[in-house]
Amino acid sequence: MPRALVVDDDDSIREITQLALEVVAGWEVVTADGGQLAIEMADEHLPDVIVLDLMMPDMDGLTTFRHLQAQQSTAHIPVVLLTAKVQVGDRQLWDEMAVAGVISKPFDPMSLAGEISTMLGWP
Repeated sequence: MPRALVVDDDDSIREITQLALEVVAGWEVVTADGGQLAIEMADEHLPDVIVLDLMMPDMDGLTTFRHLQAQQSTAHIPVVLLTAKVQVGDRQLWDEMAVAGVISKPFDPMSLAGEISTMLGWP
């Protein structure tokens, strides 16, 4: 059973994402409401994937991603970005980063686990 770390400062988005992965797909999910907590949770739980919101106060998703990549314990964990702001120019920035993929909000909770699995090449 895959374990995911869901990081979003919006309680309702975090809850919907958690339910979509736990109830629909049977994944184990841990959550964080910000970048600093996400870095600690990733190190503690070593999830199979991190679903990371881009737009967060204090520490945004890109900064959080850079910290995760800089830590030896978490650098190998694939990261899927979750964002409401998908623009062509931004995609070039993500292409240069080692993110596994980008999912736009709003997303379909019923197909979220399948989308992430496809991005990661999981069966």
